[in-house]
Parts: sequence; structure tokens; C-alpha cells
Amino acid sequence: MNRFIEAVKNMFRIEDLRNRVLFTLALLAVYRIGAHIPTPGINVTELERIFSQSAGSVLGIFDLFSGGNFRRLTIFALGIMPYITSSIILQLMTVVFPYLERLQKEGELGRRKITQYTRYLTILLSIIQSLTIAGTLQSQPNLVYHPGPGFILMTILTLTTGSAFIMWLGEQISERGIGNGMSLIIFVGIVVGLPRGILDLYEKARTQAFGPLTLLGLIFLILLMIAVIAFIVFVEGGQRRIPVQYAKRVVGRRVMGGQSSYLPLRVNSGGVIPPIFASSLLAFPATIALALNHKYAFVDSIKAYLSWGEPLYTVVYITLILLFAFFYIGIVFNPTELADNMRKNGGFIPGIRPGRTTSEHVSKILKRLTFIGGVYLAAVCLLPEWMIAGIHLDHIGWGIGSWFDRHFPTWFLKGLGVNFYFGGTSLLIVVGVAMDTVQQLEAQLVMRNYEGFARKGRLRGRR
Repeated sequence: MNRFIEAVKNMFRIEDLRNRVLFTLALLAVYRIGAHIPTPGINVTELERIFSQSAGSVLGIFDLFSGGNFRRLTIFALGIMPYITSSIILQLMTVVFPYLERLQKEGELGRRKITQYTRYLTILLSIIQSLTIAGTLQSQPNLVYHPGPGFILMTILTLTTGSAFIMWLGEQISERGIGNGMSLIIFVGIVVGLPRGILDLYEKARTQAFGPLTLLGLIFLILLMIAVIAFIVFVEGGQRRIPVQYAKRVVGRRVMGGQSSYLPLRVNSGGVIPPIFASSLLAFPATIALALNHKYAFVDSIKAYLSWGEPLYTVVYITLILLFAFFYIGIVFNPTELADNMRKNGGFIPGIRPGRTTSEHVSKILKRLTFIGGVYLAAVCLLPEWMIAGIHLDHIGWGIGSWFDRHFPTWFLKGLGVNFYFGGTSLLIVVGVAMDTVQQLEAQLVMRNYEGFARKGRLRGRR
């Protein structure tokens, strides 16, 4: 604890680092101020009722990344989601379009060009989403005070401007502040509701919401959350280090190479992207059922089968997370290109021939790590949902469900009925962003010969 306090003091002793931290906090405060400015012409009470009915739909995903702004439809209602979508689309397009692939390899100039395209695409997606939101709002009774072309135009201008301003805030934080600006904006939007979650736990303890064992149950839940956070920190810092040896080369009068290094492969290279994509796809049936106003029975049936705790939901969710984990790592990591670059620079993995054999070796290790990372993501995301809704194995047909109903306890099948403020996806985001930000602060302190937040090497990746 003394080391942490001393590191915070050192952080404010260094003028440049102090200015960066204060600049970041100031822009995040601006973001939170904008989160309380509503979009004009909307009945907020009726909007809250609609969101209460749309639990589990894709609206919840948008609300998560907007920090609750989408539920209240403030000027920042679109949040950072258009920018994230644009970045992912351009990443995927680099595989299809050779022009974008060349830009990606051109260094700083190419990166700036891709960033510019990302901004344009963000504005375009914001306009499309704003138009869709305005049309949907007008279609609901008693939700818009003065519907018409004026309301649609005003909503498009308001929400698109808000999204562009958030994009600018994130870029300014990344360039002149500390940490990744876009990630910190999502982080703040999630963490800002933490006091409300603590107050909810206090009210449950005061009113004995779970009976005589309420206090013991809440202590268990808190310890479980701490254990899950520790597990996330442990896995997120985990790496597989592949040793790389560089041969000696004579360039002019200088002898280059000859040193040993390693290739770090993270256990969870995909980050939080796979569960986000999986949750978005699984939320579409609930969104379609809401849009159709529950007119079709088969749509409602699909929604019921893909609800929290249902066996089909669990199987599909785990499968999608694994598929997206492999898909994402296949887009951002190319073992063949890596092997070619190593061979050009005189590098090789001891015991492995350069070229195709190296590519196959790295690809084999990467597949194993990705599978482990996908299972880890599925476990972290499903644990809170199982605690809330249980695992509905008793809903399986052909007489199998009745066997589970007889032999398994009610709390296992129906859940504990508790409400976690942090779900699996949001918990991954919060812990991941916090770790990245602390690592950047640690690097800034160590670079200036100050002690960091932890002992030497503690924040680095583990083998």
C-alpha cells in the first residue's frame, strides 16, 4: 500500500505526467457533463418504460457502450459504438482491399490515412443510426412530443454531433493524455454506476432480501467477484513466450544480431471483441420481437429459447465466442507474414526451420492459446448470468429435463436471483482498461527513474 501511495505522489511530482493525468480527467469530466444533456423533444419516462421491456435485446449492448446514455437518449446516446464499428469494419476490409493493406504497412502516414477513413465512416454510421433511432422513436406512441421532419433532422444533427465529439475526446486523450481514450470513455461510462450497485447491495443487506442468510450470501458474492477479478487479471497478463534467436550478420564494419529474444503471444489476444459480437447476435431475436411488438409466436419462441440460462443459449453463446475468437485472431495476426519477416531479419526459433515450418509452429501454438482464451471468455461472461438466472437444464425435452429437476437443487436450475452490477462483458472491459492504464502509468514512472505501482516485473506478462 505504501508503494502505491508513493507512486501516486511521484505521478503528481512529474510535471509532464501530472499534466497528462489532469488533462485526461478534465476531458472525462466533460464527457460526463454531456451525459446529462437530453436530446430535445422526447418523453423520457415513456422511453425508460420501453427499455425496461427490451431487456436482453441489442439495445442493452448499445446502452452498455454508451454508459447509460442510450437509455436516457442524451446527446451522447450513440456513444463510442459507431467508432468501434468503423474500426472493426476497416480492419476486416484490409484483408479484402489491397489498397488498405498497403496503407497499413506504410507506417505513420498510412496509419493517419486509415484513421481519417475511420472518422468519415464513423460520421456516416452515426447519421444512419440517428435516422433509424428517430424513425423508431416516432413510430412509438406518446414518445415524441412533436413528430415530423423537424424532429428527425434535429435528432440526426444532435446525435451525430455528439458521436463526433466523443470521437474527438477519445483521440485527444490518446494523444495528449494517458491511456487509450476510447477505452477510457467506455470504462467511465460503466464505472460511474458503481456507487448505485454498492447502494443496491446495502439495501439488500438492510432489508434481508435473501432471508436469514442474506449477509452471508452477500459476503460470498463479494468474495466471488474479487476472485473473478483476480482470475481476469491473471489470464489477461498471461503470455506464451516463443524464444527467437537472431543470427550474427556483418553490415559494413558492424556485427549485428546474435542476441536472443522472444515472441509474446497473449492468451486472450481477441480481448473483449468475441463476447461483444456473440452478445450482439444473440440479442437480435429479442430486438426483432420488440420491433414486431410480439405479433408472431414463432419469433417469441426463438427469443424464449435464446434467453439467459436456457441450454440452447449457453451452447450457442460458447460456440459464437470461440468462432469470433478464432476469426478475430485470424484477421489481426498473420503467422506466414511473421515467419517471412523473421527470416529476412535473420531470426529463427531454436529447433524449428525458418519459413513455412516456423509459420505452422506459430499457428499451432496460436490456435491452442485462442481456444483457451475463448473458453476463459465464455466462463467469465456466463458466470454472472448463471448466478442471476441459473442453468435451465430442466427445460430440456425428451424426459432429460425432468431428471435434472429431480436431482439438482433449485438454486442451480433457477439461479440466485441476485443482480450483478458488472456483467461478464463489462467486467472484462473494466479490468482490461484499468490494467492497460496502470501499465502506461507504470512505464512513464519507470522511464523517469521513479518506482512504479508494483514490484519490478509484476505488471508484465507472465509465461
